[in-house]
Amino acid sequence: MKHRSVAGHRRIVVKVGSSLLIDATSGRLDRDWLAALADDIAALAEKERQVLVVSSGAIALGRAALGLGRGLLKLEEAQAAAAAGQIALAGAWAECLGDRGLKAAQVLLTLGDTEERRRYLNARATLATLLKMRVVPVINENDTVATNEIRYGDNDRLAARVAAMAGADCLVLLSDVDGLYTAPPASDPSASFVDFVPSITPAIEAMAGSAGSELSRGGMRTKIEAGKIATAAGAAMAIASGRRKNPLAAIDAGERCTWFAPQATPANARKAWIAGHLEPRGTITVDAGAEAALKSGKSLLPAGVASVSGAFTRGDAVVIRGAAGNELGRGLVAFDVEDAKKIVGKRSSEIETVLGYRGRAEMIHRDDMVLRES
Repeated sequence: MKHRSVAGHRRIVVKVGSSLLIDATSGRLDRDWLAALADDIAALAEKERQVLVVSSGAIALGRAALGLGRGLLKLEEAQAAAAAGQIALAGAWAECLGDRGLKAAQVLLTLGDTEERRRYLNARATLATLLKMRVVPVINENDTVATNEIRYGDNDRLAARVAAMAGADCLVLLSDVDGLYTAPPASDPSASFVDFVPSITPAIEAMAGSAGSELSRGGMRTKIEAGKIATAAGAAMAIASGRRKNPLAAIDAGERCTWFAPQATPANARKAWIAGHLEPRGTITVDAGAEAALKSGKSLLPAGVASVSGAFTRGDAVVIRGAAGNELGRGLVAFDVEDAKKIVGKRSSEIETVLGYRGRAEMIHRDDMVLRES
């Protein structure tokens, strides 16, 4: 693997577990630990690295604030605790990052936001805009609306989906374990540490235990599942202990952790997803000028579109055809079919006048397009 350091990557998602942020006895936030992690994030930002945080802790904080005790919570109680705790959690992140000259933004996601294409694209665009503005997105599952049937249930897999959505090339899972062992070390004293995983095989999966801490919903099994998602999307992944101050700096200083190698680059993984895993919902035919522009690496603008057909909505995959009817490639369209038909042949500057809203300048952005080999 090319980089076994956090700072060696361009865009990094850091997942923080509840057991690190919240004191199990008092239910209060460990501000000293959070401040040290904020120092790490600020140091990465100074190196022009982009950082996204997936932070647990809202329910644990809200439980203490609402006096709900330590027992098992009913769904509505957990949602109420999340609503109360999310304010404190977001405020703490904003304060700690703000003290270091960084801006923070709260982003709440549900399972559907990373699975339904329209919502996926909206969330992806929001994260990209925040990063462009040098803002640190602080992401959590929207526990106030998610039910047991439509939720992640652990932030390891949510963090992996965020890494894939954001095109990150590194995911760091900080928790109360320092990496992967050949067997759960608590029950098998002979278990040995695994410092590098080139690919997640059935043998690697068999090493994962299922136990988590009282505050955590996940265990090593969920981390391996997260690894499958992240590495397939082109991100390297590290499982590291957060039981020390400045945990990201500690990784780069050589402290023990387990690195998982990416199975592609983020860009190639996304292109493969568009080309081979999505069912096309329509066809966009372009003129000769647009065909030449696409082959030179340009986005598809409405001015170059000759006709539109199908029953697609924004975010669906469509086939792109040339004037001769040949398939040029596939892409994710930025407009619903009825709106797309209205702006066929129009300049991008005319979109707002025609549709009544600004929309995207491109019918299909080049980042959302895969062309066939010619």
